[in-house]
Amino acid sequence: MQKQNPYPKHYCGVFGVFGSPDAAELTYYGLYALQHRGQESAGIVTGHDGKFFKHHGMGLVPQIFNDPKILHDLVGNIAVGHTRYSTTGSSSLRNAQPLTVDCARGQIAVAHNGNLTNAAKLRDELEERGLVFQTTVDSEIIIMMLAQPQAGGMPSSLVNTIRRIEGAYSLVIMTEKELIGARDPHGFRPLSIGRTANGAWILSSETTAFDLIHAQFIRDVAPGEIVIINDKGMTSIQAFPEHQKRAFCVFEYVYFARPDSVINGHSVYDVRKEMGRQLAREHGVKADLVIPVPDSGVCAAMGYAEESGIPYEMAFIRNHYVGRSFLQPTQLIRDFNVRVKLNLIESLVYDKRVVIVDDSIVRGTTCATRVKTLKEAGAKEVHVAVSCPPHQHSCVYGIDFPDRNKLMAATNTVEEIRRFLNADSLHYLSQAGMVAATGQSKEAFCMACYDGKYPVPYDPLFDKHIIERRRKQTQTLGEAAVKESEQIKLLHV
Repeated sequence: MQKQNPYPKHYCGVFGVFGSPDAAELTYYGLYALQHRGQESAGIVTGHDGKFFKHHGMGLVPQIFNDPKILHDLVGNIAVGHTRYSTTGSSSLRNAQPLTVDCARGQIAVAHNGNLTNAAKLRDELEERGLVFQTTVDSEIIIMMLAQPQAGGMPSSLVNTIRRIEGAYSLVIMTEKELIGARDPHGFRPLSIGRTANGAWILSSETTAFDLIHAQFIRDVAPGEIVIINDKGMTSIQAFPEHQKRAFCVFEYVYFARPDSVINGHSVYDVRKEMGRQLAREHGVKADLVIPVPDSGVCAAMGYAEESGIPYEMAFIRNHYVGRSFLQPTQLIRDFNVRVKLNLIESLVYDKRVVIVDDSIVRGTTCATRVKTLKEAGAKEVHVAVSCPPHQHSCVYGIDFPDRNKLMAATNTVEEIRRFLNADSLHYLSQAGMVAATGQSKEAFCMACYDGKYPVPYDPLFDKHIIERRRKQTQTLGEAAVKESEQIKLLHV
């Protein structure tokens, strides 16, 4: 049985290049910088003289592009890339992106970050029109809709498509002559524009990728905006001119984005430190040491220590070379899954009152193990501080939180969670404190995983396997209809 990950899973990273003879190589490095957003699969598609060249695979970026010849064969000055964690559709090679199609208007490649909340409905409509799908990802719906011939060409098709899809999406789209970026009208997912010194245009989920390839940040793609980049430069279309409601995923600041990224003009590193400071203001405790859970709690722990005046130490040391083991832990090493990732310097915490800072508690099992490890090492007290509010609701917009009944805070009070953790105290950052740390207003964010207020309606039966489940149901009904027809024929014989 596969062990469930106690942390929320990442979603995806998208990247694109236009106007560079090294488009494939730049995209490779861009995906390398976005690896934290998805580790299941990755791919790159390039374009040259009306032909597309593609390579994708399962695993990490350097594992997939492990031969220089692979990038050498991805020719062209335009490219789109993707790193994936499955948020709709299972983890398999057929679901790896970018997705491509060869249609009447030419070839199209699409890389998608986010979740479409009306995916099953749209897919049913397209299948009724005779379209055949090759994957079980919601992203294929987008490329199928773009491939349909419409008056007005690609710009008109883009506007019509994104006005029909609902939910969260940041898209990087490549045609034979253009690179296109688009965001949903709420702006759930980030997407930024950059430019290299030699004039190549870059689209990226996060600005940290610009640093790696020495590109200059230009601006963010606005919510509801479509940017079209070609030989004439960049043009912009606002597909939702009347839409004012914003719902950027606040969990980008808490956990997902790399701390060296800048989102909406705010440094993720600075925001996370401020969350730690705010946590110390709201819930100060008497302690001798502040320690983070690496790497997710480091920035917040630094802020907590600075605000509280309590010394900061890296008592947990992370093993950065952990991969999947083919051996399952046995009684020989009962806590292998925990200690192989983080090991404790016991002398730092012995006979100390310790505040351990992390960015979130999802199921609580891993945090309970950390508390146990600290107490077994001789810590007098262990206080748990969490730099975001309790997660009480699942996400339908692209974060693979577990079902609500598996979220610790959805079914337990803070005191009950504290007892489960065996901590001396447990403190969460308030919703108001989290928002204040971003320097923005609450109206700018989607906070559904905290407050249950979903800005876009969704299918109540939604989960990451909804398309596969409905497909199986359709196949079962079809098989039943065939069987019934055969029985009728036998009755007439």
